[in-house]
Amino acid sequence: MPKFYLSTPIYYVNAAPHIGHAYTTIAADTIKRVRRMLGDDAYLTTGSDEHGQKVERSARAAGLEPKQFTDRISAAFREEWDELGLEYDFFRRTSDPRHALAVRKIFERCLANGAIYKDSYTGKYHLGDEAFVTEDEARRADPELITTVTEENYFFRLSDYQQRLIELYESQPDFVQPEARRNEVLAFARAGLKDLSISRSSLRWGIPLPNDPDHVFYVWFDALTTYMSSIGYGEEDAKQTDYERLWPIDVHLVGKEIVRFHAVYWPAFLMAAGLPLPKQVWAHGWLIFQGGKMSKTKGNIVRALPIKEVVGTDGLRYYLLREIVFGQDGNFSHEALAVRYNADLANGIGNLASRTTSMLSRYCDGRIPSQGSGQSGGLPELAAKCIPEAIQHYEKFAFSRALEAAWTLLARTDKYIVEHRPWVLAKSGEPGARAQLESTLYNSAEALRIACVLLAPVIPDGAQKVWQLLGQEGKVAAQRLDSLRWGGLGANTVVGKQAAVYPRLDVGKAVERMEALEAEALAQQARLLGKEPSREPLEVDTPEIEIGDFAKVDIRVGLVLSAERVENSKKLVQLQVDLGEHKPRSILAGIAESYRPEDLLGRRVAVVANLKPRKMMGRVSQGMIVAASLEGGDPHLAGFPDGTPIGARLG
Repeated sequence: MPKFYLSTPIYYVNAAPHIGHAYTTIAADTIKRVRRMLGDDAYLTTGSDEHGQKVERSARAAGLEPKQFTDRISAAFREEWDELGLEYDFFRRTSDPRHALAVRKIFERCLANGAIYKDSYTGKYHLGDEAFVTEDEARRADPELITTVTEENYFFRLSDYQQRLIELYESQPDFVQPEARRNEVLAFARAGLKDLSISRSSLRWGIPLPNDPDHVFYVWFDALTTYMSSIGYGEEDAKQTDYERLWPIDVHLVGKEIVRFHAVYWPAFLMAAGLPLPKQVWAHGWLIFQGGKMSKTKGNIVRALPIKEVVGTDGLRYYLLREIVFGQDGNFSHEALAVRYNADLANGIGNLASRTTSMLSRYCDGRIPSQGSGQSGGLPELAAKCIPEAIQHYEKFAFSRALEAAWTLLARTDKYIVEHRPWVLAKSGEPGARAQLESTLYNSAEALRIACVLLAPVIPDGAQKVWQLLGQEGKVAAQRLDSLRWGGLGANTVVGKQAAVYPRLDVGKAVERMEALEAEALAQQARLLGKEPSREPLEVDTPEIEIGDFAKVDIRVGLVLSAERVENSKKLVQLQVDLGEHKPRSILAGIAESYRPEDLLGRRVAVVANLKPRKMMGRVSQGMIVAASLEGGDPHLAGFPDGTPIGARLG
C-alpha cells in the first residue's frame, strides 16, 4: 500500500483558531480521506507554532507566562479539530522537547556542512511576520509593524542555494502549485536571495542553539522542522520508524502568504542538511470577509464552531470546498453559506435520499428491487463518466469541480424521477409499468449510492447517513473510489429507517443564530486569552445626547476585542468594543499615532456609551473612548485593571 503524507501549516498560537485555520485543515482532511479511498496509507500532520516575539507579547497582554498561554491556545486548536471531526494523525507542539531534538539535529547538519555562520546585522524587521525584510517590502508594509534591528545572529547561507532552488522549480514544475504561486516563488529566487538570519539573541522564548545558548532559533527555522519532528525525526526510539516510512512528505498545504517560507527557505535548509526534499508545496488563497482578508486586528474574524452549531460540520465543509475555487481567494458570508446548504444539501442530496428511500418503502416493501430492463435514462453511462472526472479533480485538489461532477449525477437523477413518475407507475395497470417502476427506483438508488461514495471525502457525516438509508453495511469511507462501478447495489437489500439527512434551514434565522453564536465566541476567546468576558447582556438605558449635554454622559467599562487602522487616516483606529451588550460596538478613536492596533487588544477602556453615533471617514462610530492628554500632547487611554466588570458604569 503506497504511503501519502501531508501537512497543514503549523499554526501560530498568538490567538485562538478561526475559520481560516479551519479552511486549511478541512481541505487537508479531505485530501487525506480521498487518498485513503484511493488505497493509499495516508497520514496528516498538524501542530502549533509556539515560539517568537508575537507569542511573547500576546502572553504578556493576557497576564500569563508564555508556556501557560501556549498551553491554552494549543489545546484550543486540538479541541476545535476534534469538535469538527478532522482526522489528523500527528499533532506536534514546537514547545515539545522532542521537537527541539529535531531542530538542533538539522541545525548541526547545516553547520557541519558550512551553511551557517555568525555575524552582526542591521536591517528592517517585520514584527508581524517575524522576519527581516527588504527596503522595498518595508515601504509597502504597515509602518507600525516595521522596526530597525541590529543584532549578532547566526545566518544561513541562503544565497548559496539560489541556483539549486531555481533548478528545482524549473525541473519540477509541480513542486510549487498552483501556477501563480510557482511563478511568484521563481521570480523571488531569480531576483536574488540574501543570507537569512536564523537566530535571535534578544528573545528568550524559543529553543536555545546547541552551540550558543544565548541565542534562540528564529521562528521559521524552528517551525518548519515540525513536519519532521512530528513523525520522529531526531529521536532515537521506535517512533523513528515513522520518519523512515513517511518522509519525504508528499504535500505541504499552506496559505499563500507563507508560500515563500515553505518553497524557498525550507527546501534550502533541507538541501544544506543533506535531507530529502518535500514533493510539493500547495498554496491556497484567502477567505475574504467584510471586504478584506480575515485578520485578528481588523476584527473581521469568523469562527468555525458557531457555524457548525447551525449547519453541522458537513454544511461548513461543503460550503468552503464548493463555493471557493481552491487556490484562489474566495468570499465568505453567513447568508451565502445558509443558501448553499439549503440548495445543495437539504433540497439536493438530502431530499433525493428521502424521496428515493421513502418510495422504496412504499412501493417495494422497503427493499431494493432488481435493476430490470426498464429505461435507465442514461444514468449508468453518466455515472461511468462522472466517477473518473470526480477522482481526477480530487487528485488535483479541484474540490469544487469534483463536487460539480457528483452533482451532475444527482441533478440528472432528480430529473429522471420526475420524467418516469414512480408514484404514477405504482398505480398503473399498464403492461410494463411495474418493471419500469422497479427500474426507476433501482437506478435512482444506485445513482445515489455512487454519488454518496464520491461525496464521502467532503461530507462524511451525511454520506454515511445516506449509505445507511440505502441499507449498506459498514463505512462509506471504506469504499474504494477507483473501484466504484454501476451495479453495486444488491437486489433485496433492506433500506434503512427514514430520517432527515439535512433538515432545511430558515436562512434569516440561521444567519442570526450564527452571528449570535459568533458574539459568544468572542467572549470565550477573551476568557481563553486571560480576560474576563461579558456575563449577562446589559442594556444602555440612557438617552442619546449631543456633545454639549456632557452632564448626562454615561461612561462604561469596555473590553477591546479588535483594532484596525482606518485607511487614509493618520490618526483613526476602528475598535470593536464589548460593553456587555448583545453585540460589540464599533468605535473610532484618534489614537493611531500613539497606539499600535495589536497593543490595544484586551484592554479595558472607558467608553462614552450614550454619545450620538457619528460618521468619520465613511465609518460610523457608536461611542467615544475616553483619553487624557495635555494640549498638543499624545493621548493616554483611561483604563481599568483586568478584574473590572465589563459594562460597569462609572459614577
